[in-house]
Amino acid sequence: MSDKLKQVIEKQAAQQDEELNDHSDDIVQLVGFIIGEEEYAVPILSIQEIIKPFTWTRVPQVPAYVKGVFNMRGSVIPLIDLRLKFGLREQKHDENTRFIVMKNGDDIAGFIIDRLTMAIRIKRENIGPAPDTLIGDDTMIEGVGKQEDRIITILKVNKLLERDF
Repeated sequence: MSDKLKQVIEKQAAQQDEELNDHSDDIVQLVGFIIGEEEYAVPILSIQEIIKPFTWTRVPQVPAYVKGVFNMRGSVIPLIDLRLKFGLREQKHDENTRFIVMKNGDDIAGFIIDRLTMAIRIKRENIGPAPDTLIGDDTMIEGVGKQEDRIITILKVNKLLERDF
C-alpha cells in the first residue's frame, strides 16, 4: 500500500474516532481527487492503490485516453488518463500527479489524476442525485456531495472501469 493511501486511511480512521455519535450507515466514505479544475470522489473501498507515476507500455489502436498498460504484481492493468476521458487537454505530469488503481469485482484499471485531495466523509443526506441532464444508466456520475464550502462530484466506479476499447 502506498504511503499516500496509508495517510488517507489513517486520516479516515481519525475522523471516525471524532464522530462516534454518527451512525456508520449514514456516512459515505470517499477519496477525493482533482481533474482539471473540478473535484471528484470515489468510494474508498473501490481503491486498491494510489501510486506515483511510472513508465507504462503503449498499446496500439485504442482510444487516445487509454495511455497503455502497466504491470502491477503480475497483473497487466490498463492505464486511463481521466483528463482525456473527460474531454480536457492532456497535461504533463508533475509532482502531484498520481495513478489511482480502482477495482470493482474482477474489473481493475489505473487512472491518471492531477492531484489527490483527501479522505472525505459525507453524510448520506448531503448527497444529491446526478443533475437531471445526466440521469440514466450511461452517466458516470453517482451523485453530488455537498459540504460547507464545496461540491464534489461522486463517480460510479463500475462506469469508470467499463471497457469501451
